[in-house]
Amino acid sequence: MKIQGAVIIEQGVTFAIVVVNRLVTNYTSRAVRVRSYLSQFFPNMPIILMSQDSNGTPHYYGRKDIVNFLNSIRLDQIPWKEYTIY
Repeated sequence: MKIQGAVIIEQGVTFAIVVVNRLVTNYTSRAVRVRSYLSQFFPNMPIILMSQDSNGTPHYYGRKDIVNFLNSIRLDQIPWKEYTIY
C-alpha cells in the first residue's frame, strides 16, 4: 500500500504526518486505530493524521502542540513523499 506522508523535525521533536481520508479524522476510534497501525512504520515518533475537507482545508488529528504547529504553516511547506508500507 502507498501512503503520502512526511517525517518532520521541528524544535527537536521528530514526528510523522500521514494523509488519510476525512472519515478517519472525523471519528476518534478510527483515528486511534489508524495511528496504532502506522506506529509500526514510524516507530518512536508521534503520528499526526491529516485529511482535507471539500475546500482543501487541512484537518489534523494528533498531539495538540504538533497540530497547533501544523495549523500555523501552509501544506506546501510540508516535505511530502510517498511511502510504501506492507
